[in-house]
Amino acid sequence: MEPKIINLEKCDWETMREKVQMKCFQGEYMTVQFAQIYEGHSISPHRHEYEQIAMILQGECDFFVDGVAYPLQAGSIVDIPPNAEHYIVVKGPTPVINVDLFYPKRPDRKESVEVR
Repeated sequence: MEPKIINLEKCDWETMREKVQMKCFQGEYMTVQFAQIYEGHSISPHRHEYEQIAMILQGECDFFVDGVAYPLQAGSIVDIPPNAEHYIVVKGPTPVINVDLFYPKRPDRKESVEVR
């Protein structure tokens, strides 16, 4: 089987909601999502059946899991268990850029396409 390869640098950001953008890659069993979240974004508490690992690449935020705020910054990683309520709140003017890994694969996510 040939590996599937894309260059996310050549993919456009897609708006998920106010001040939140994403890029997505789908593997056979997992989903990888890159998010760019700006100060003043709409807050979106939610839960899903997927295990999620989030790594903060840039910025600072409070990452809420089941009502508890965890302060995170670049280099921080958090594991969100399936069905736990969670959301992020950006702190400060620097946008948060994070990578989310989901298992199993999220069929509700649209895969990014390279723009040439």
